[in-house]
Amino acid sequence: MSTRNPAPQSPWQKMLGIELSPVSHRERLVSALGGFVGLLAVYFVSHALGGPPSAPLLIFSIGASTVLVFAVPHGALSQPWPVLGGHLVAALIGVTCSRLVPDAMLAAALAVGLSILAMHYLRCIHPPGGATALVAVLGGPSVQALGFGFVLSPVLLNVAVLLVAAIAFNAFFPWRRYPVWLARRTARAEAVSAGYASISHEDFVYALTQMDSFIDVSEEDLLRIYSLATGRHRDVLAAAGGISSGVRP
Repeated sequence: MSTRNPAPQSPWQKMLGIELSPVSHRERLVSALGGFVGLLAVYFVSHALGGPPSAPLLIFSIGASTVLVFAVPHGALSQPWPVLGGHLVAALIGVTCSRLVPDAMLAAALAVGLSILAMHYLRCIHPPGGATALVAVLGGPSVQALGFGFVLSPVLLNVAVLLVAAIAFNAFFPWRRYPVWLARRTARAEAVSAGYASISHEDFVYALTQMDSFIDVSEEDLLRIYSLATGRHRDVLAAAGGISSGVRP
């Protein structure tokens, strides 16, 4: 990860939500390579194990999942349960709405809305799942002919291969552990070894519930941010003579 400081945001950048956090060229290239390898694996395995010749090999929403899994591997929306659960519940709801609601537009809107609700309660929010629900309703005769088989192939097959590819690919890069729980001990060890006060899981859960909104950041990333931020604060104070060596602020 780059150590450059982020440039200050202009009012327009803040309003548009433009992310200015510095990311190294290495990380960008690894993300792109991961997306290429991951989607290629999904295509080849789906081609080898796919269903009827007329059935789609890929759901287009798997492309969006590929971006999340390889570009934001530590994001809450990118973890295995959101990816798996989000796609499967959306596919089930989409097929059900397609069969029970005659009007296509009403069925599509209902499928996406119900998918969001279900993903919230099942704790598997995954934005590409909304696209999966749409495909189940508006995917055309080849998707309609599959019925609930659409949930198993291509949806489950695509997702399973993508997750296996993500775990295998990111294992080669120590700073990109996937799923994020693989980085848990490392993050906690860094915080403890640096000598900073630990923040418990319960503290994070309580703080996030007070915000009453879905925050796409993991506990491990919050721990690392806390460790880095407090470490820099201590170093700045030490350099300015504000504290003596070995004494924490």
